[in-house]
Amino acid sequence: MARRDKENYYLDIAQTVASRGTCLRRNFGAIIVKNDQIVSTGYAGAPRGRKNCSDLGYCLREKMQIPRGERYELCRSVHAEANAIIHAARTDMIGGTLYLVGVDARDGNLVPDANPCSMCKRMIINAGISRVVVRNTPDDFTATYVQEWIENDGSLEGEQGY
Repeated sequence: MARRDKENYYLDIAQTVASRGTCLRRNFGAIIVKNDQIVSTGYAGAPRGRKNCSDLGYCLREKMQIPRGERYELCRSVHAEANAIIHAARTDMIGGTLYLVGVDARDGNLVPDANPCSMCKRMIINAGISRVVVRNTPDDFTATYVQEWIENDGSLEGEQGY
């Protein structure tokens, strides 16, 4: 029996976490792993006590036809990366890896070119996470060292990320 490589093993778990998401557009799942131990998980959903878009039956950003990657202040959800970070102690995240998977809520397909948004990138940097692995296809992924985001600050050029 062939074993799944470790990167895809953790991405498979992140994809399962994404299925808990409550966004009507895209559901993301994130897990933080350090020393081969899952430290934290997170999925996209409204803050505790607030109604989710799935409960309301609409997405304000969708209604306003806001493109992907823009105007996140209008989104009801806390992003998966942010939820994973706020549910872990920084000491447990320093040097860890964040695995991220995005799934289109309408058709179940993987989100093409998924990437943390600029705010999540800043949180990932401050959390001390060293690497981010994003699923591209069921078997392929992109790994980025967070140090690259520090050295090549895309926010200075107006890059929006996801």
